[in-house]
Amino acid sequence: MTRKTFLKKLFQLAVVGSFPALYSWQVEPFWVEFVERKLPIRNLPVNLEGKILMQISDLHVGNRFDWNFLIESFHKAEKFNPDFVVYTGDFVNHGTLEEQNDLKIVMEEAVYGNLGTFGILGNHDYGPGWKDIELSRSICRILNSYGIEMLNNEQNNRYGINFIGFEDLCSPNFDPLKVMKDLDQSKANLVLCHNPDVCDKDVWNGYQGWILSGHTHGGQCRIPGVITPILPVKNKKYVSGEIDLQDGRMLYINRAIGHSYQVRFMVRPEITVFTLTKA
Repeated sequence: MTRKTFLKKLFQLAVVGSFPALYSWQVEPFWVEFVERKLPIRNLPVNLEGKILMQISDLHVGNRFDWNFLIESFHKAEKFNPDFVVYTGDFVNHGTLEEQNDLKIVMEEAVYGNLGTFGILGNHDYGPGWKDIELSRSICRILNSYGIEMLNNEQNNRYGINFIGFEDLCSPNFDPLKVMKDLDQSKANLVLCHNPDVCDKDVWNGYQGWILSGHTHGGQCRIPGVITPILPVKNKKYVSGEIDLQDGRMLYINRAIGHSYQVRFMVRPEITVFTLTKA
C-alpha cells in the first residue's frame, strides 16, 4: 500500500468513525418524532371518542441546547389541532432567572388544546437538589399566565375527562394521596405523573387506567435490547413507550422533546399524539 492510499483510507475511516458522534450531537437531538397511537380510556364520554390528546414532556429550557427547536416543534405540533394538551414536567433545566425568562419566550409559542391544556411539575422545576418550593411556584405562575392549568396533587374534570396531576416524586410537595383518596372510578380518569417510579409506590387507591409520564428521556442514548446506560429511575424497566403494569394500570413514558444534554442516539425526541377511544 502506498503512502497516498494509506492516508486516503485513514481519512475515510476517520470520516466514518466521526459520523455517529456528529449524528448524535447535531441531527437526532433536533429530529422530533410525532408518535401517533390510541389511548383507550374507561368511561370515556361518547362525544370525546376520536378526539386528540397531545403529550409534551421535559422541555428543559436552558443553555444546554438551542431551545428555538422547541418553538419549531410546537409549530409542527399545531397541525394536529389537538383537543387536549398535557405537559408532563421539567419545563426548565435549573430554574435560573434567565431560564425563567427564556421559558416565557418559549411558552409564547406553546401548543394548546381546543378543550383544555394541563401541566404538572418535574424534578428540575424545583431547582438544583429538587427542593426549591418558591421556584416551583414561580414556574407555575409563569405557566398559568400562559394558559396552562397546573395540577399540583389536584384533579380537574374537563368535558368529561378527569385529569389528575401529581407533584414530582423528588419534591417536598409529593403527596399523591392528597388527590387519590378522592378517586372516583366511575369517571374517565387520566393520571399525569412526571417520574414513572411512582408507579411502584403504594399511592394508587385501586386506580385503573392510564398514567402519562416523562423524566427518562428514553435514556437519550441506547441500543435497544442491548444497553441503555443512563436511566434516571430505580425501576430500569421504565424506559419509554407503553408498559402494562399488570394490575389494570397502563403506563406511557414519553421520550421528551428537550434534553439534559445535547446528545441522542436511537432515541429521537418525541411528541405523542393520542386518539381517545373508549376502553
